[in-house]
Amino acid sequence: MEQTLVLLKPSAVERALIGEVIKRIENRGLIICGLKMMQLDEKILREHYSHLVDKPFFPSIVKSMTASPVVAMVLKGVDVVEVFRTMTGVTNGRKAAPGTLRGDFCMSGQANIVHASDSVENAKIEIARFFRPEEVFDYTPATIDYIYGEDELSN
Repeated sequence: MEQTLVLLKPSAVERALIGEVIKRIENRGLIICGLKMMQLDEKILREHYSHLVDKPFFPSIVKSMTASPVVAMVLKGVDVVEVFRTMTGVTNGRKAAPGTLRGDFCMSGQANIVHASDSVENAKIEIARFFRPEEVFDYTPATIDYIYGEDELSN
């Protein structure tokens, strides 16, 4: 099964949306195999958003992403990168479809409550950036047979 990184941004933490987002993740059948709260700093943000460091708006990203702790998660599931990005919705919350996390809970392109890895390759890099190997658990919940069909788990 794939893994992906999810960051609940300060805009989610400050608005007390942590439980709501986790509830949707669990209701969907995605497996949370790593979870922690952490305070980001400019160093890790420069690495994480290296493609944006030279943009004039980068200082506002640093300011918003260091405003409070974030909740970092590793999710596991079949096609989890694509599934969670679909759940997330487009970057700008004003344009995100109702029913998505951003469509239901935000009105901003920057204060958009959640980061989700955009590919399996980037997920591996991002997970290693935010989690030590011993902080990610490889387990299979007892409910797995009620989440996927038997032939879907062999992929």
